[in-house]
Amino acid sequence: MNKKILVTSALPYANGYIHLGHCAGAYLPADLFVRYKRLIGDDVLYVCGSDEHGVAITIAAEKEGVTPQEIIDKYHYSNKEAFEKLGMSFDVYSRTSIPEHHEVAKEFFKHFLDKGYLQEEETEQFYDETANMFLPDRYVEGICPNCSAEHARGDQCDSCGAYYNQIELKNPISLISGKTPSLRKTTHWYFKFGEFQSFLEQYIESNADAWKDNVLQQTRSWLKQGLSNRAITRDLKWGVHLDEIEGMDKEKTKDKVLYVWFDAVLGYISATKKHFGDSDEWKDWWQSEDTEYYAFIGKDNIVFHTLIFPAMLHGRKDADNRYILPKNVPAHEFLNLESKKFSKSRNWSIDLKDFVEAHPEPDKIDALRYSLAMNFPETRDADFTWKDYQARNNNELASILGNFVNRLMTFLHKNFEGKVPQLSDKYIPLLDYWNTSKKGELEPNDKAVIDALKSGVEKVSENYEKFRFRDAITESMNIARAANKYFNDEEPWKSIKADKDQAAKTMFVCCQLVRSLSIVFAPIIPYSAAYIQSLLSEEITIGDDTLLTDIWSSAALALVNQGKEVRQPEIIFGRIEDEFVEAEKAKLGEKNAKVEEDKVEEITFDEFMKVKLKTATVVAAEPIKKSNKLLKLQVQIGEETRQIIAGISQHYSAEEIIGKTVVVVANLAPAKLMGEKSEGMLLAVNSDDGSLALVTPEKAVSSGQEVR
Repeated sequence: MNKKILVTSALPYANGYIHLGHCAGAYLPADLFVRYKRLIGDDVLYVCGSDEHGVAITIAAEKEGVTPQEIIDKYHYSNKEAFEKLGMSFDVYSRTSIPEHHEVAKEFFKHFLDKGYLQEEETEQFYDETANMFLPDRYVEGICPNCSAEHARGDQCDSCGAYYNQIELKNPISLISGKTPSLRKTTHWYFKFGEFQSFLEQYIESNADAWKDNVLQQTRSWLKQGLSNRAITRDLKWGVHLDEIEGMDKEKTKDKVLYVWFDAVLGYISATKKHFGDSDEWKDWWQSEDTEYYAFIGKDNIVFHTLIFPAMLHGRKDADNRYILPKNVPAHEFLNLESKKFSKSRNWSIDLKDFVEAHPEPDKIDALRYSLAMNFPETRDADFTWKDYQARNNNELASILGNFVNRLMTFLHKNFEGKVPQLSDKYIPLLDYWNTSKKGELEPNDKAVIDALKSGVEKVSENYEKFRFRDAITESMNIARAANKYFNDEEPWKSIKADKDQAAKTMFVCCQLVRSLSIVFAPIIPYSAAYIQSLLSEEITIGDDTLLTDIWSSAALALVNQGKEVRQPEIIFGRIEDEFVEAEKAKLGEKNAKVEEDKVEEITFDEFMKVKLKTATVVAAEPIKKSNKLLKLQVQIGEETRQIIAGISQHYSAEEIIGKTVVVVANLAPAKLMGEKSEGMLLAVNSDDGSLALVTPEKAVSSGQEVR
């Protein structure tokens, strides 16, 4: 019986272009999985789309001097086109700005409100007096209350990963005006997340045997800490507006929208509804116990899909609605680029859009899919390099798979009039063994390659079912290796002269193997798989459409008809030369960094003169307990001794910094860090490699001297 398989990939945020790290995290793994599932005959619906609300959209719009709508249109259509060129087989690629999505989000909010799952609270929030607006989390920065890292965002620290309320930030600064914000009271609604603790614990443990360790560890960590109320609304003009919800107080809900974390995951449902129009068929996918749901994400989205979204789906349950929960959340870790983290600001990134535009050839795109998949960060962070891309293409796709297909087709056109040879009667037992497992006398090479194919197809399938994509691809290539070995061991270039029946048998077997390989490799390299199938004049089946027919199992059988004409092939995978690799690597790096990184807000001379920089001598230093970054320094500034808390312990030990002459901001307002008073700030340089170097005078000078 065909299963119904619902698959979602995390909605990419429509404030920038998708890069290869994103592809390796939530998108390409899902595409391999859904293509495989379609090939085994399951009924698959693959849903994705753009996440188009939230503060990051408004910030991007302000930077580019356009409206939020222009931003989301630009990136939605660009990313959609890039995905299509990569060969992504979405059934639905929607967006959260559509009216249907707003209706779904408002419906969930209203239901939660009516059931008592929301709590209205008047709270304090940062307010920018100059800009005359409340500051959403991404519009304010400060010092992390957990690890004391600087430039922490208003809701989460990128350094330690801690979540907190924005008013817990130390030394907060508005990113709009650059000034310290005030606190004002505002009303928000909170999702009573804690009420779902027991339900979620049972849900997680019921799936513990099947889920990946990295998913379970992060999820259990949240549950162990205890789930608390979570804000569901924000002061913002861009998003799903609360004042459009029936029964809401218009005064309280003015300029308030649903928090993007709440409405984004509902985009999967609204996309499905949009896809099926006025029909209720969407319920067959979201509300049927016969449907299996798989949510593909990156590790930064784990708890949203293992805890928050399941709580929302469970909380929405009533007499007419009973949503299914994810059966598995196969999250990947992060992909690095040439041993460094992806960074668009430092031009250390490869946008998918740029790659598919520069290299639209099917073999180049398939080589990208293959090399990314062989480096999926399935259990730990992994690395993409151009040399690996070259090696995977040349040494595996070209030399093993492509070489086998080309050798076979060329031999057929030279010796068998470009047709699949006829089997003589003596080789009929081979066909019986292959397709019916009927025992008979087989030559060792024939039995070995048939057995390798049958067991290989089974191993590939087992690995796909367990989300072990790298292992699935390795086993796929092992079948191609077995096919090459068979060709070499049979030596048809010799038998064609001495025993043409044997040569015909060898070529017949190889034709079957080519078809099998085209199916097994279809999830990974669909363009090339389709081309290989066209060489055999086969119907193109690469898992991009739901056929409800088990094509996959047929890959283990011999189904190419004798006497069938085959096409003369062209080179399937062109070699990638060193020049290509060097040219691509040369595009990376600071020399081509995006202009916006160099753009800084200009200040006047008078404003600069307000900052008093002075030399200081470090006279004492000691680590701060419970911090792996902070040192407590006693510095001499002229006749005055001050205490400064500095985040430098990962670069300087307490012993080596004593006696150094440094430069400090002498008129910075005092602040408390980790319970310690800090009366200034050291100046330091952040290097490209992540190291930190203190700013020190070139010559020996006394402390307390003015720096200009």
